[in-house]
Amino acid sequence: MKNKTGLLLLMLLILANSSFAQQSDSRAPEATAAEATLPFRDIPDLKEAFIDAAPRDRKDGIPVGELGIDGGNKAMILTLVQEIADDKHGKFDSFLIAHRGKLLFESYYARGRINLPHPQASATKAYTSLLLGRAIQLGYLTMADLDKPLVSFLKELDPAKFVEGTELITLHQALTMRGGLGISKEQSEEFEKNPAALKGQGLVQKLLENSAPITAASQHFKYGNYNPNLVMQVIDAVVPGTAEDFIKNEFFGKMGITNYGWLTEVSSLPAAGWRSSVTSRDMVKLGTLAMNKGKWKGEQLVPEAFIVKSISPILYTGDDDVFGGGEDVSHQGYGYFWWNADLKHGSKSYYSASAQGGGGQYIILIEELNLMIVVTAHDRENSTLQLTAERILPAFMK
Repeated sequence: MKNKTGLLLLMLLILANSSFAQQSDSRAPEATAAEATLPFRDIPDLKEAFIDAAPRDRKDGIPVGELGIDGGNKAMILTLVQEIADDKHGKFDSFLIAHRGKLLFESYYARGRINLPHPQASATKAYTSLLLGRAIQLGYLTMADLDKPLVSFLKELDPAKFVEGTELITLHQALTMRGGLGISKEQSEEFEKNPAALKGQGLVQKLLENSAPITAASQHFKYGNYNPNLVMQVIDAVVPGTAEDFIKNEFFGKMGITNYGWLTEVSSLPAAGWRSSVTSRDMVKLGTLAMNKGKWKGEQLVPEAFIVKSISPILYTGDDDVFGGGEDVSHQGYGYFWWNADLKHGSKSYYSASAQGGGGQYIILIEELNLMIVVTAHDRENSTLQLTAERILPAFMK
């Protein structure tokens, strides 16, 4: 009896002094007013990790639960969290898990703060895709419009100056990184010397005047290549007001996302491929919208058919260079600005769709398990998809 009492006291002492123990009675770290004005790279690191296996209901529209009670193996996740807190898996800033529609786990490290929008890099592309879907839901475009020439929506252009084949560029092609533009680095640098000529649809005019001819052969998968810009140009052209207003009022605003940044690019439109920033909890909202086939709190914000295409493997991109991958990640593909891959644990393989940003921003959806993982980081060498397959899947597999 004496030995058992001593062991219990020792365990309580360890938990009391652990930086990774459940902290549901503590407040999540928040950026001060002064910190909120700093560039993200200048945000000071937290002195210790904040871990919450029973996240608070912050009245922000995200249902909450408790890890281990509402799903998941708590011990397995906390073991992983110890390693993350010890910087064994890269420079994490946040790590959240939602299961069966509830946020069960929330943690912050390094520069992570619950109220601080995190730079999203290329995860922004997935949000641009959802934004286009919102325009379709409201009737400014149709699903059939995805296969029409993209230039047919841009009325300020002069088609007489276009290179051959521009009619082959559709929204579908652009959304899958297959627009087919042939613009050299030297041409891009030359364009930038006269930014005034690139305002509004001027950017598209310049691209379509100077590209190599667009052909079926040129329309292969080429990441970036102005494809996101082309999609944002269509959004701005078809919605009332500006794309910036549309983001605020009809997209983010509909989900209560107000603490965000979305900078513009040379055309003065919101940058479609990067330069947005949202909080980790708001990433959960965006992931929930996709997981629920375009519904938010019962309202269809994005057509189900559009979501299905967005997170489906429209094309296979190869497994040689899977961002965040590893030996248990395979069959990498691409939908509408969303990546996808198979994640394997043991003999079981699960299809995943993910928004991904360089440096380590992820919204990973595993529909079969009704599971979402949100990660923010500032480490380009991360292996988050492999970590999900190896360490997170077994905590939720049946």
